[in-house]
Amino acid sequence: MIAPIKTDAEMRMQKSVETLQHDLSKLRTGRASISLVDHLKVNYYGSEVPLSQVAAIAVVDARSLTITPWEKSMVQIVEKAIIASDLGLNPNTAGLVIRINLPPLTEQRRKELAKHVHHEGESAKVAIRNIRRDAMGQIKDLEKDKKISEDDERRAETEIQKLTDRLIVSVDEVVKDKEKELLAM
Repeated sequence: MIAPIKTDAEMRMQKSVETLQHDLSKLRTGRASISLVDHLKVNYYGSEVPLSQVAAIAVVDARSLTITPWEKSMVQIVEKAIIASDLGLNPNTAGLVIRINLPPLTEQRRKELAKHVHHEGESAKVAIRNIRRDAMGQIKDLEKDKKISEDDERRAETEIQKLTDRLIVSVDEVVKDKEKELLAM
């Protein structure tokens, strides 16, 4: 009875950490990364598809990317999608190849991004704590309905708290690594 509650809580908490990692991977750090533009959607014959499905994306060096669409007709569409994104990038097109040079981040912008990373980390922690609260409530309901003993309730709550603490430490590590990456440039 308790095991499914703990398993569900762990899966949901882990998903919160993975979502944080995914969201932070999109954050521009001044270093070229495929994940910077991979999530962009482009119009491909009437449907929105990820950029990676219509073009090859490559990291040329620490500050530049190249995007090579599979079809010549897609060059302008991809270029417009990059310009329309909120990334603040200026693509340069030469034939079939779109080059993106990443300008170095200013110190002020780095600090703003570090604050944003910290805020995202706090949001992930709140999500994990909400999942803990839900799991604890389900366990209390089982004890109220006399389906489990008080000892089982306390033991399960302790295990869920340990799980919560472990995943919050994981969130802190993800945030610390991203802040370090941002401020190191």
